[in-house]
Amino acid sequence: MIRSPVPRALLALLAAAAAPPPPAPAPPSPPSPGEIVGAAPAAAWRPVAPENLLVMALADGAEVAIELAPGFAPVHVANIRALARAGWFDGGTIERVQDNYVVQWAGADEKRPLPEGVAAHPPAEYERRLAGLALRPLASRDAYASIVGHSEGWPVASDGHAAWLAHCYGMVGVGRDMPPDTGSGAELYAVIGQAPRHLDRNIALVGRVVGGIEAMTALPRGTGDLGFYTDARQRTTIRRARIAADLPPAERPRYEIMRSDAPAFAAYLGARANRRDAFFVRPAGGVDLCNAPVPVRRQR
Repeated sequence: MIRSPVPRALLALLAAAAAPPPPAPAPPSPPSPGEIVGAAPAAAWRPVAPENLLVMALADGAEVAIELAPGFAPVHVANIRALARAGWFDGGTIERVQDNYVVQWAGADEKRPLPEGVAAHPPAEYERRLAGLALRPLASRDAYASIVGHSEGWPVASDGHAAWLAHCYGMVGVGRDMPPDTGSGAELYAVIGQAPRHLDRNIALVGRVVGGIEAMTALPRGTGDLGFYTDARQRTTIRRARIAADLPPAERPRYEIMRSDAPAFAAYLGARANRRDAFFVRPAGGVDLCNAPVPVRRQR
């Protein structure tokens, strides 16, 4: 007896039924912090006011832009505006570069009288009242404060009563002598290393570098005590320093800071604390205040 051949279509159908199902497509990788920042809408950003932007042109052609923080150190910030408008920093130099710590600069002649209207002995603006400050707290614990978070785009620490800016990378403070001196703002420094949080509430922080920090971090380290230059030829000259509001509109650099009350910022913080994008094997489950830098962008 001759058997009829099985139709090829039926064989193919039986083979497909016996084969294991194809693997399900991998779920998309969660967005990285950078992708969240890149996709943030215009409403998630606030402009830096020209009155609060100090622009320093260095002799090597670099430009350093510093956002000032009058909400935390109003007298010191008023001093810095007056100093810049009087040309105090013009011809001055970067005189200290200490590795993993700070870059420090001053006017051309530190011994000349301060310009009119500059308070020589401002109050110790090392902290302010927490009341009235809209603070988005971080869930992570902090070694230096009971509460840390962000307010209006600034890194802030608090004990529940007072609040203060934290010495994160790029923050700008006022050089001073021993207490009770608080510094006038005639000498400034920027943090270029691991956050020296032990300085919090001991020095007036007046702002942060929002553009050109690389021009400072790449400078040769000073060989003297605390990173001061022993050879004056190593110092970088400040050609001029101006408040952006005093520049012609076409010459004003424009920066924007991500709003700390924006949903995009909350998503950014979550991604910083729990990196689940493709590169990461184990999310950290937390983030340090200074390891969650507030995004900044320059408008062209």
